[in-house]
Amino acid sequence: MTSRPSGAALRRAGPPILHGFRLFFLTASIWAVLAMAIWVPLLRGIFTLPGGLGPIDWHAHEMVFGYVFAVVAGFLLTAVPNWTGRLPLTGRPIAVLGLLWLAGRIAMASAGLAGTTGPWIAAGVDLVFPLVLALAIGREILAARNQRNLKVLVLLALLIAADAGFHAALILEADTRPWLRAGLGVTLLLIMLVGGRIVPSFTRNWLAKQPGTGPLPVPFNRVDAVCMAVAAVALALWAILPEAPVTAWAALVAGLLHLVRLSRWAGWRTGGEALVLVLHLAYAFVPIGFLAVALSVLLPGSLTPQAALHAWSAGAVGLMTLAVMSRAALGHGGLPLTAGPAARMAYVCLTIATLARIAAGSSLAGDLTMPLTDLAAACWIAGFLIFVIGYRRVLTGRSARA
Repeated sequence: MTSRPSGAALRRAGPPILHGFRLFFLTASIWAVLAMAIWVPLLRGIFTLPGGLGPIDWHAHEMVFGYVFAVVAGFLLTAVPNWTGRLPLTGRPIAVLGLLWLAGRIAMASAGLAGTTGPWIAAGVDLVFPLVLALAIGREILAARNQRNLKVLVLLALLIAADAGFHAALILEADTRPWLRAGLGVTLLLIMLVGGRIVPSFTRNWLAKQPGTGPLPVPFNRVDAVCMAVAAVALALWAILPEAPVTAWAALVAGLLHLVRLSRWAGWRTGGEALVLVLHLAYAFVPIGFLAVALSVLLPGSLTPQAALHAWSAGAVGLMTLAVMSRAALGHGGLPLTAGPAARMAYVCLTIATLARIAAGSSLAGDLTMPLTDLAAACWIAGFLIFVIGYRRVLTGRSARA
């Protein structure tokens, strides 16, 4: 029998940055800045992508799949070893995964017009990374006989399927939007699943150390399962029939249920620590998004579908992933679990970005639609740039307080 490598041996397995959370949280955050900075001039026609892919398709894909897959990789490559008790992947395998992710971003920027081989090549290159990631994660879960966490692998497979569907639509010159909505919907289910575990758990841990008494978060139970089941139905309807009345009513029920779910986690008691409070704030955009979908259909003209979409993509996804990345970076860097100035500023910027983008899609925006959209883009860039600068030492392995 071979002996388990020591901690010292693991530290010698490549540079410190070649650990899942470090490499992929850093690259995801840098890409969040670059992709938004590229999209703004693309939208205004200042320049076009080399392959001719439309700015909306490129922007949506790179946020829903490019950014999200990087964050998911960083999270799973760090969480799965904790779930399974197996050693984490480090060194060369992480470097290979990073290069595959980068190749996907380059391929999407030069994805060629329909009728050429460009979309085929882009599809092949872009899908390699998530497929290899899924195989690596699946191998670890199955090797440890950790079947209870296979549900995460199922959601990852659905996210890959949505990405494949997007590419098929590009090749066939069909509508890509249902696949983008499906990808965002699966991402939201991941947030509901993982967030439903970590938000009450981290909140309880923090509250247990505070003076005084008060209600504690309710652990995951059947109420949470019902909330997720209703949300899954509503999101499936939204992906296929985004403007149908049945979708609106399902979204309304899902939104109200997730407000109830959020209220069970005692978030109002976490004002003393931004690192915990932001988890509740980010999750709040899940029900806000559902209610915005319902409002956009049931009261036409009150909100655009894009306002509802960005409540989810910028708020629930953007802010929640930023919250998880900042907390994981501190925890795995051996630093105190408290938000420093950089984290707090980044959270504020992302919150403003989300609210500005929702406001830009309201009936009250009027001539302020484009200024509000620009404000949202600027605050998004600023938030992730602050995070990258403030956490650069932690994410490159040179642990220092962020």
